[in-house]
Amino acid sequence: MTKKSTKSSKNVRVGVLGSGSFATAIVKMLAENCKTVNWCVRNEFVKGAIEQRGHNPTYLTTVSFNLKKLQITTDINELVSNSDVIILAVPSIYLAESMEKLTCEYEGKLFCSAIKGIVPKHNDIVAHYLKDQFKIGFKNQAVIAGPCHAEEVAMERLSYLTVAVAQKEDADVLQSILSSYYIKVNTSCDILGNEYSAILKNIYAIGAGIASGLGYGDNFIAVYVSNAIREMEIFLESIYPEKRDVNDSAYLGDLIVTAYSLFSRNRNLGNLIGKGYTVKSAIQSMSMVAEGYYATKGIYSICEEKKLKLPIINAVYDILYEGKSAEKQFAKLTDRLT
Repeated sequence: MTKKSTKSSKNVRVGVLGSGSFATAIVKMLAENCKTVNWCVRNEFVKGAIEQRGHNPTYLTTVSFNLKKLQITTDINELVSNSDVIILAVPSIYLAESMEKLTCEYEGKLFCSAIKGIVPKHNDIVAHYLKDQFKIGFKNQAVIAGPCHAEEVAMERLSYLTVAVAQKEDADVLQSILSSYYIKVNTSCDILGNEYSAILKNIYAIGAGIASGLGYGDNFIAVYVSNAIREMEIFLESIYPEKRDVNDSAYLGDLIVTAYSLFSRNRNLGNLIGKGYTVKSAIQSMSMVAEGYYATKGIYSICEEKKLKLPIINAVYDILYEGKSAEKQFAKLTDRLT
């Protein structure tokens, strides 16, 4: 960021792109600390509904907002022009569509990704997409990671975030505007590692859901998750070597909650597939986007390129994209886990 990063949390101009469950949860967090929150929502219907009812009409409907604190728009250029910090919280499959409308000046602003998926059109992570397509360097980027389910934020249950950012002053600002009595915020400088791990945990959560749907119990899931974190470490070291501990909450903690929680849309997608739904019908039956489905293809291609042998990633890919039997793939996988 520019010198604007030295502003206090009460004066920093912050905006959120997206009107899904996690975007709504982030707006709730910010409203605890910021005088005004700029919020760019999907369309005029959502904008009008929030302005009239004081809550999101579709997601986290129990969260009530003080409308005096919100500046709601459907124009990304209005959002970015009026914000120093822009938090991107749309599903990855819609990011390019939103960002391609950006025509205003954005140099020096901090773009924070709360997105946990691959940008399909470019088959890349958000950090690379922003750098390659918009010349937004890593010094002007941040990643917001969990473990933090939006539904628990709505209930004000104690939750944890990790913000990964290059510059300490920006980390301090993000920590101050997101923290509250029910949100604790840790900081990290591992931007790429946090983003990749957030993507990977969704893929592993699909696998955990498939296993549950097939009837595997807690004993197997425990072994499965312990193998998944080892796979994650191998992948991260291959892609972006860094001094990191994958047992930290941003890596292992986020993996565990996404693999086990009934709030996890990726686990729920896998559960449906394990119970016999086709991949297509399982996706269509869900009201929210399961990022792990789209991420699996991109991560699998990276593994192929890097010649990484990651059995869980391979099994989930074969089920989702090759049409192979979930039952047979997991039967084979049980002999490869330790």
